[in-house]
Amino acid sequence: MTERAALDLVEAGPEHAEVIVDVIHRSFAARPALDPPTTAFDETVETVAATLRDYGGLLALRRDRPMGAILFDESREGLLGLRRVSVHPQGRDRGVASAMVGVAEDIAEERGKDGIWLDVREELPDTVRFWTRKLYVPIGQTGPMIHLGKTLWLSREVPDATSMHELAADVARLLSPGDLLVLSGDLGAGKTTFTQGLGEALGVRGPITSPTFVIARTHPSLADGPPLVHVDAYRLGDAAEIDDLDLDASTEESITVVEWGEGRAEQLADSWLSVRIEARAVDDTDPVGTDSGVKSPDMRVVTIRPRGPRWIDVPLRSTLLR
Repeated sequence: MTERAALDLVEAGPEHAEVIVDVIHRSFAARPALDPPTTAFDETVETVAATLRDYGGLLALRRDRPMGAILFDESREGLLGLRRVSVHPQGRDRGVASAMVGVAEDIAEERGKDGIWLDVREELPDTVRFWTRKLYVPIGQTGPMIHLGKTLWLSREVPDATSMHELAADVARLLSPGDLLVLSGDLGAGKTTFTQGLGEALGVRGPITSPTFVIARTHPSLADGPPLVHVDAYRLGDAAEIDDLDLDASTEESITVVEWGEGRAEQLADSWLSVRIEARAVDDTDPVGTDSGVKSPDMRVVTIRPRGPRWIDVPLRSTLLR
């Protein structure tokens, strides 16, 4: 068994307060001196126990020795806060922080949260880079404190075309002019079906069909809303060919959907929704079935991953997993 494999992550309660205070103090003592100084040393067994009682936290153990800790914060509606993210000096460079963040994100999903927030000191560039690699993005700054956030991704089973249209309509409720959706999936997976549902919900002029032979088509709004720009990048070789379409001129006032856009269209905006559609045909003879219990030969699994600052604080999971 490797050292990393021996790591245990425990949802912490007030009974873990003394151990967690020690981890916090040791972790922050090993960091560079800051001005103004950190308030981590103000934490006591009593304050940590109160936080754990109200919101919970995480304790990382390796062979029963404490290696890391996180305190949770649920004071912001729909979000899970991560406070006092701490790694014991003996646990550094062993994947402790990454393991804790992964479990914290799982807990946020289990608690029905849409996203996660935390604060990081700008004087700690290695820490800022760590969170950036985890796809946390800056959403503001107060003094030396950078406020970071991340909207959680989701995956949903869609049994038929009608349900695909309904999912797209739910997504449409969250969209604003300038938004970009990058669709991926095999031929026949349902990318155009999704776009049709999106267009219906946005109230644009139809019909919406695959734009393979014209590459891009604009559908104006019939209800004083944003137009829908529908792009098929299947025949485009790379991102440079997307640039040749000059879509930048219309993206700020439109909803832009790019089929086969993965790896090609992301440069059109600093934020986008990645929508991946995969076939998972299930019939009555399948012994496994589905998460929802519905069996359908047309079953699809739609995975939606938000990218960039636009989607921070957007209630994706609570809207799309109703």
